[in-house]
Amino acid sequence: MPNKVKFASGKEMKNEFMLAPLTNMQSLEDGTLGDDEYTWLTKRAQGGFGLTMTCAAFAQTSGKGFNGQLGASADSHLDGLKRLAEGIHQHDSLAYTQIVHGGMRTFKKFTGQEPVCPSANEETGARAMTLDEIKATEAAFVEAALLSRKAGFDGMEIHGAHGYLLCQFLSSDINKRDDDYGGALVNRTRILDNIIAGVKQSCGADFSLALRLSPTRFGIQLDEIISYYERLCQTGALDFIDMSLWDVFEEVNEGSHAGQRLVDVFAKLERGDTKLTVAGKIMTAKHVRDVLAAGVDFVALGRAGILHHDWPQKFAADENFASIATPVSREHLTVEGLGASFVDYMSTWAGFVETA
Repeated sequence: MPNKVKFASGKEMKNEFMLAPLTNMQSLEDGTLGDDEYTWLTKRAQGGFGLTMTCAAFAQTSGKGFNGQLGASADSHLDGLKRLAEGIHQHDSLAYTQIVHGGMRTFKKFTGQEPVCPSANEETGARAMTLDEIKATEAAFVEAALLSRKAGFDGMEIHGAHGYLLCQFLSSDINKRDDDYGGALVNRTRILDNIIAGVKQSCGADFSLALRLSPTRFGIQLDEIISYYERLCQTGALDFIDMSLWDVFEEVNEGSHAGQRLVDVFAKLERGDTKLTVAGKIMTAKHVRDVLAAGVDFVALGRAGILHHDWPQKFAADENFASIATPVSREHLTVEGLGASFVDYMSTWAGFVETA
């Protein structure tokens, strides 16, 4: 029998499998839900995922970073989001939006303006945000949460990882501000802390809230993320923290954690009622068992969820199940519910899709 996962908000996953938020480029250019994105996500819910999450819906038009990106920034997005939440719920899966602002990883062709960043960034041409713009972005994330709740989603994940705007604030390499949003770690986390507090106040205790973080890359320091992780867990404001590890079994190669697996670094930390999920090359049933045995509460499947819409059901049926080897055919991905634009995107990933 699958193990249920109950959150402090009262929401409950039917098993230990979450569909990781995955860029798929299948919605319309104005951010409204596309039919291919609806099919992709509801097919994963049908395949047994206990929690099904959108990918990186933009909180502001200024935060849009790629073609076909879902939006959660306007009332015009509500009907599509409502349809999506209902479609996911039909299969007894929790439905979450993931909300993002691209920051310096946006393009004028999408936003109509130059990219923004905590500080001016010569490499990308991004300009430093004003205090008013920071406050407006904080408010936009809260409004996206309210829109998600109105649409019927169980919760929302704040995207603080992968080098997008909130991750840029966390990075001392990128964030060179000398005001309340720069300098010490407590200042660099301020925008995230304000968003979390705003969502909790506006949406109530029964709306589930999560945060995705990267502990490495993008100018992020592992020890700083550990410190922030521990502080977040102490507050109890989040139902879960989603650590994007790239490879859950990778060993840290420097510093005080050298020789430890990344999954163990975070799983061993005291987290109270805050749940922990991790993502990063979890491709086999044994990987799942090893991650859970390390003390993680549930797993987030990315590539595995792309390759098999029913990965959780296959896991339940076969204790030795392993994802199909890559590269796979375009036909395989189409059968698994990916639209043409998503298949085209996956073909840019080295070794994932067969070449003609």
